[in-house]
Amino acid sequence: MNRINKKLQETKKIFSIYFSAGYPNLNDTVQIIQDLEKNGVDMIEIGLPFSDPLADGPTIQASSTKALHNGMTTQVLFDQLKDIRKIVTIPLVIMGYFNPMLQYGIENFCQKCAEIGIDGLIIPDLPVDVYADEYKATFEKYGLKNIFLITPQTAVERINFIDSVSDGFIYMVSSASVTGSQTGFGAEQADYFKRISDMNLKNPQIIGFGISNKETFNQATQYAKGAIIGSAFIKHLTQNGTGKIKEFVEEII
Repeated sequence: MNRINKKLQETKKIFSIYFSAGYPNLNDTVQIIQDLEKNGVDMIEIGLPFSDPLADGPTIQASSTKALHNGMTTQVLFDQLKDIRKIVTIPLVIMGYFNPMLQYGIENFCQKCAEIGIDGLIIPDLPVDVYADEYKATFEKYGLKNIFLITPQTAVERINFIDSVSDGFIYMVSSASVTGSQTGFGAEQADYFKRISDMNLKNPQIIGFGISNKETFNQATQYAKGAIIGSAFIKHLTQNGTGKIKEFVEEII
């Protein structure tokens, strides 16, 4: 069974962390993953830096730009992660934009992910219908879960379609904004979380965008299986380097 599916079967709420590979320094990637697992994080999204990240707010964009300047590329990331499964057991997801994957070759990219032990991909700019028509068979061949995003504006029909072609979790974007721009959740977002929860989709939901502390994590996971923290963790890395990951995680869980 895929590690994502196994993790989702656990009764606890899922705490996932996103960070940009190659940030703050090029060779920090593996150490950060190890430290996050060691301190209780359930799943990690490894950001593959891209020069035009449409969904990312200024914090993640800045970390992505720095990682690119540090020398991070698709091949460098794969080289860094080649032995990751000797030391890490939790689900690992690569989050990135479609262009670098297309340049690498979709089949080659998926094959490499499978060899390394990557469990899934989040590709914000790959439309679900294009995925279903052209790439689903390749992803499934290599045992990769493709995670799709929904927002408060996503139509019910599209949510149901995403649910039908998914076999992992659905990434619920908390609001119609870029990452890192929220400081808390209001009644409108709580209504959205409840509305999706009441749809009883076959795939559990994990909420991202705007989760920055224990309070927002608890708000999000009231209606969802888990929550993802990205910008707040990257700010922590910017301010503290990689030495205080334990303190960051302990403030959330």
